[in-house]
Amino acid sequence: MSLLTTLARLEAVRSGRAEPLATVRHRHLSDRPMVLVPLTAAGESGAPLAVMLGTDRDAPRLHLVPQPLNRTLRFDFLAELAADLLPYLESFAEDVEQIEGSEKDPETGEKTQVFRELCADAPQLVVPNGAGVHHLALIGRSTRFRRTAEDEEPGPYPAPVRVPLLGRWLTHLTDRAQVPGSSLLLPMTGLLARHWATGQSHLEDQHLAARLAWHRPPDGLTGAQAAELAESARDDRGQLLHPPAGPATDPRFDEFVLAPAITRYDSAVGALQHSAEQRDEAAAARARAAVRAAVTALEEALASVLLPTWRDVWQGLDLLRALPPAGHLAERWTGDRWSYTGHRDRLAAGEPPQPRQDDAVTAARKLAQREREQARLDVQEALDDPLAMAEHRLSGEAFSGVVTEVVPDWDTTGRSPKPRPLVTLRTADRPHADLGREVHRVHGPSPQKAEIVAVDTAEGTLTLRVLSGMGRRKEPEPGSLPEPGEPVTFTLFELTVRQSAPLPEPDDTPWTHGGPPGAAPVPAPSVSEEWE
Repeated sequence: MSLLTTLARLEAVRSGRAEPLATVRHRHLSDRPMVLVPLTAAGESGAPLAVMLGTDRDAPRLHLVPQPLNRTLRFDFLAELAADLLPYLESFAEDVEQIEGSEKDPETGEKTQVFRELCADAPQLVVPNGAGVHHLALIGRSTRFRRTAEDEEPGPYPAPVRVPLLGRWLTHLTDRAQVPGSSLLLPMTGLLARHWATGQSHLEDQHLAARLAWHRPPDGLTGAQAAELAESARDDRGQLLHPPAGPATDPRFDEFVLAPAITRYDSAVGALQHSAEQRDEAAAARARAAVRAAVTALEEALASVLLPTWRDVWQGLDLLRALPPAGHLAERWTGDRWSYTGHRDRLAAGEPPQPRQDDAVTAARKLAQREREQARLDVQEALDDPLAMAEHRLSGEAFSGVVTEVVPDWDTTGRSPKPRPLVTLRTADRPHADLGREVHRVHGPSPQKAEIVAVDTAEGTLTLRVLSGMGRRKEPEPGSLPEPGEPVTFTLFELTVRQSAPLPEPDDTPWTHGGPPGAAPVPAPSVSEEWE
């Protein structure tokens, strides 16, 4: 936790309200996001119980598993979820734009012009918290390898046709969610935590209702008091007024509401099976009505748990939309569009599902990409947001000031003189930089470099020698240097992210990292390893 975040949390405790950590919105929000609130069955990791989803806040759709221990009902639930979610995910695949680029011929080495398709937009899923992302990852892992009735060897318990495709999409989205700055799959609690600080712990912030209570506490209550009510307030039946849906359920709900409702459903199904064996049509009609009534009761019970969180997610979206978008937001969303387009193309090409475990090269590439994107995100947020830059200034990684003097100077050691003017600025910041340290500032299409040549602590001034960004002539181009009285900001970290060293192809990896070439791939999980 940075110093500025700690101060903001302390200020939230003092004021009783959430305090801003950003002046702009650092994540893309779609015009038509798919909000998805999942629930899991207690006692079994990843076992789905219900999900509420939709793109219209006034028209949520509910899917549930009336008996979570029944494998067939689970697949029916996943088939319904796939039929509801896949059309949204696939609806962005047709509208594309042509992006011009070049590629090198492997034989001649010559570059040729090529055009690649890029989807004009991409889907966006929003879940209540990070545990919801993890739950979707478990569903993706347990379904993308499933065989269907259309396979040559369907095996036992074949899944509905679209379920493996749903698993591949969920795996891609949850994997992309690990890339810093990505917006294809977003947890609402993480979004709010990036932009506002509360006076409670990070663990308490995972309860969405408690987190939102700090933003708009009722009259006469502080944020802490409102959050405590959101976490613990119960009705006259002993049920929480704001169930966490995190995606685990409240134990009291499981004991006094859910378990009896599932028992009634089991009894009705048992009666229906018995009447079928006895060939009693009247009893069968009564049993079918009892099954429908039991399912309706389950729907009402689960909707009462999911609806408060559903409304909270949309309330969080309203808070975030009130912030202006950051300057580099479109660039990061373009990266998400490329990711979506690439997965669309892999599915169209008939490639196999994502492996259960990445090979060494793929894992290293993913790690390098995430490290690179984290560095790029830190730089872009600092450039877009004064509050983000303030964290770097407090840590001594950046400084801001007002230019007091610009003295022309040249480097005459080469064949022709090069401009190396001296810029003096007055600042109250104390960067952790020695003489000769390289610093950077945003200027034009590429960052401008300078080096520190003098520090006067008593006067609060720094003198920098500008090294680049002034053109190719003897005299600096007009506007390439700051003027006296102009505020400027320099950073001690580079403003462009360096590319990592190239990695070998998977077939060329040594035996110490998964080779030799031709080694057997990691087998897919068997049926007994999933959900059992």
